[in-house]
Amino acid sequence: MSTLTIDQIVEAIDITCDTVIRNEKYFSDLDGLAGDGDFGTSLATGFKVIKAELPEIDKSAVGAMLLKISMICSKHVGGSSGPIWGTGFMRGGMVAKGLEEVNYQQLTDMVGSAIEGIVARGGAKRGDKTLLDALWPIHEKMQEMDGSDLGAVLAAVTAEADKAIDATRSSVAHRGRASQVGERSANTPDPGIVGIATILYDWCKHYGVDYTPNAAELNR
Repeated sequence: MSTLTIDQIVEAIDITCDTVIRNEKYFSDLDGLAGDGDFGTSLATGFKVIKAELPEIDKSAVGAMLLKISMICSKHVGGSSGPIWGTGFMRGGMVAKGLEEVNYQQLTDMVGSAIEGIVARGGAKRGDKTLLDALWPIHEKMQEMDGSDLGAVLAAVTAEADKAIDATRSSVAHRGRASQVGERSANTPDPGIVGIATILYDWCKHYGVDYTPNAAELNR
């Protein structure tokens, strides 16, 4: 079973920051199709702070680092994304409390705990067309695998997020600002799902994991 050191987790977070910041306008444009068009800006505002503060954040333990990132998200990410992403990092950090590295089972548990926290915070269900419709199949795929090859895991979970973009495209949103426009939210991609898939695809590219995306939003 593979393990991730705190330095490897820091690197992944730094890559995530770059992805979110680079796609600020694109994510906002996607959100504007059915929402209020601020998702990209809201997320990027917080991740710019994470990027700036990451070198100085306490890295004595994975949990402490993630809890600090959670606080930054809650304070600096705007709209509903702040509580959602902040809760995800907080719940993942609680599982990793005191750990200097995490094994695959612990990583899987962190994702599961993050999902539980987000559900409790926002009340979303499967099919509500939120980022959870990507996170649930990601977690399920992680549970199916033994973690002996993290590259294979990354390719597999990226595929799940990629599939979620098209699987939910025709759905009507039942949570968030997009839910207020009813049927007009159908036939539009959910920006949160696209965001998760884009982050994972950028991890694939950075770590040399071979993956060919299918959704148009990743093939641009």
